[in-house]
Amino acid sequence: MEHGRTAWKSQFHLAVTVEQDALGVVFLAETGYRIARDPDTVRAPDVSFLHAERWDAIERPQAFIGGVPGLAVKIVSPSDSAEEVHEKALSWLEAGVRLLWVVHPRGRTGTVYAPDRTARVLGNDDTLDGGDVVPGFRLWIQSIFA
Repeated sequence: MEHGRTAWKSQFHLAVTVEQDALGVVFLAETGYRIARDPDTVRAPDVSFLHAERWDAIERPQAFIGGVPGLAVKIVSPSDSAEEVHEKALSWLEAGVRLLWVVHPRGRTGTVYAPDRTARVLGNDDTLDGGDVVPGFRLWIQSIFA
């Protein structure tokens, strides 16, 4: 329950900015990205953002989106181990994602990863920022958990 609500709140706030500013498309977890070939590796973040230019260039319909989104969001589930979360974060970064957010509902924190693998942990009173990936997007962490 908590995982689903946190994913929805994250997606909702992101989608409002993306739609208002016509920046691209926001997806929920059912959307898979093929981040590697031979062997194929498909990841489905809980929330993702794809820039308008990429979305417009994709031939539809297709099973998976080739490559990575501009932003991937992982909501930590109660059953996720710290090792699993770390491995998923590394796989997104190695595949080339420009911005990764890992949201921890139990701790009410968010960790922001940059392509150089630097990470910032944000607390309840901090603000997520879309940077140059989702310009104009800012979200107070506590609003995800309200």
